[in-house]
Amino acid sequence: MGRKTGEGVPAAKRRAPIMRLLEFAGGHRKLTVLGCMLSGANALCSIAMLVCVWFVLRDLVAVAPNWSAAPNAAGYGLAAFAFALGGLIVYFAGLICTHLAAFRAATNMRAAALEHLSRVPLGYFDAHSTGELRRVIEGATGLTEGVLAHRIPDFVGALVTPVAYLVVMFAVDWVMGLVCLLPVVVSTACMFWMMAGGGGDENTNMMTFMKNYQDALDRMNKGAVEYVRGIPVVKVFQQTVRSFSTFRESIRAYREFASAYVRLCERPQVAQLVAINSTFVVLVPAGILLALAAGDFAAFFSDYLFYVVFSALTTMMMTKVMYASQALTEAQDAVERIERILEAPAMEDADPARTRTPVDGSIAFDHVTFTYPGADRPALSDVSLRVPAGATVALVGPSGSGKTTAASLVPRFWDVGDGAVSIGGVDVRDIPLADLMDRVAFVFQNDRLFKMSIADNIRAARPDATRGEIEAAVRAARCDDIVAKLPRGLDTVVGAHGVYLSGGECQRIALARAILKDAPIVVLDEATAFADPENEALIQQALAHLAKGKTVLMIAHRLSTVVGADAIYVLDAGRVVERGTHAELAAAGGLYARMWEDYRTSVSWKIEGKGTGHAA
Repeated sequence: MGRKTGEGVPAAKRRAPIMRLLEFAGGHRKLTVLGCMLSGANALCSIAMLVCVWFVLRDLVAVAPNWSAAPNAAGYGLAAFAFALGGLIVYFAGLICTHLAAFRAATNMRAAALEHLSRVPLGYFDAHSTGELRRVIEGATGLTEGVLAHRIPDFVGALVTPVAYLVVMFAVDWVMGLVCLLPVVVSTACMFWMMAGGGGDENTNMMTFMKNYQDALDRMNKGAVEYVRGIPVVKVFQQTVRSFSTFRESIRAYREFASAYVRLCERPQVAQLVAINSTFVVLVPAGILLALAAGDFAAFFSDYLFYVVFSALTTMMMTKVMYASQALTEAQDAVERIERILEAPAMEDADPARTRTPVDGSIAFDHVTFTYPGADRPALSDVSLRVPAGATVALVGPSGSGKTTAASLVPRFWDVGDGAVSIGGVDVRDIPLADLMDRVAFVFQNDRLFKMSIADNIRAARPDATRGEIEAAVRAARCDDIVAKLPRGLDTVVGAHGVYLSGGECQRIALARAILKDAPIVVLDEATAFADPENEALIQQALAHLAKGKTVLMIAHRLSTVVGADAIYVLDAGRVVERGTHAELAAAGGLYARMWEDYRTSVSWKIEGKGTGHAA
């Protein structure tokens, strides 16, 4: 059995989301605890302030209209002011603590995700677009930052407040306490109803909703990135926005999903808002009934004023609980998304005890079987092939036959499941990753350039290259005409000030990069796929220069590019079905011969003339 790629964070070892957030905060987690304690202290100060306000009202009512006979009122007023000011100071001190911890947690979370992504197989990025990953990392850290900085301390304060609130309410008058508790109970029930999706359907509960909501946002973000990248195609071929069906469908699906959930939450949300804002609706009639039965109206009215003062606290308290609960749900989903990135299997570097140096640039596949993560069938099954050092070997076959998959295993974009891929007699997993990357240059059919100068794009292959070496690579890749038309030549930044290159021109710049790298092994994945005839001719010249003295493994759909290969392997459904030179395979009458005949027919087909209705 083949060795397995390194694992990320095991799902079984996941901690609770809040505990995981605190872990990301590192040494700053103590500040979060301190901030929450200060938030609780602020809640107590708020209760104490309202109690002091009630004392002022009670004393004034007791001596009305002789206000001067209430000497303690001024003291209670000063105490209320002191509690208000102290609570404000404590609250801001708590926010400073939680913000410091939140910023540290967000920074560590981004760093952990990016550091782990630097160690995952490069093939991982084929299945996870840059737009999707960027949204997860930036969106998740942004959400969790707000949770740690505001929502958690607010939630602690919101928990402390009702406890103190209930104690004080029942201490003054238990009957009025029960009356004021009724809106809180109804509001809480409505919140649970809403968290369950307006009807308790397990498919519409808040956690499921949050997951679906974030999934919808990820799909829209991914579709938006693909749409922007495809704008040049729209302009060239005069297509419309409707041609980008994935982007359009992702927006439509998000709209329908969000609208449906809003409808589900409509009734419980309305009921919750009515309940929490209708304390007076309950308090006034209850007060009238209890006043009629009260023996001492003045004493009753003083107690009644207490509940009038405290009723304003009910709305604020329940609103904080609602928003804090929603934020915690969002944070849980965000942490789980970050965890999924951290769980992606990491690429293990070569074990120093087994590290060896390849003797040459030959490539060998020995009974290789590989299955993509999540796939139900192998992309390659028991594939064996040889590419001698300095030889050019081509992989051909129908779409989906496994050609690109096989080529991606050489630079360890993925690791094999069974069998082994070796270079110079050494398993690629026993070659240090840095050394392996130095030995392999690859040119893909959809190479993209970085938003930096042409020179820096080429220098990416060898950062220590001199200007002269870059210019030599440009000439070898037949890029002189590209550089000549750019406003600042090699120093022109791609993607800035309207400077863009065609697909064929991007391929030639990528070839210049590969030529500069001067690696002994070259992997070519249909390097002329997006080139027009003029660019294709120049690319073929550049490829001839690149392949001199190198071991070349090439994937091609245009069979004319593999006619001169030293050997051709024909793949079908993940298996090698034929092997030989072009002449041998063309004469064998197998799959390659049929593909060659189809290719010859397609390139020789032309329209005879206007109105003839047939082809020659």
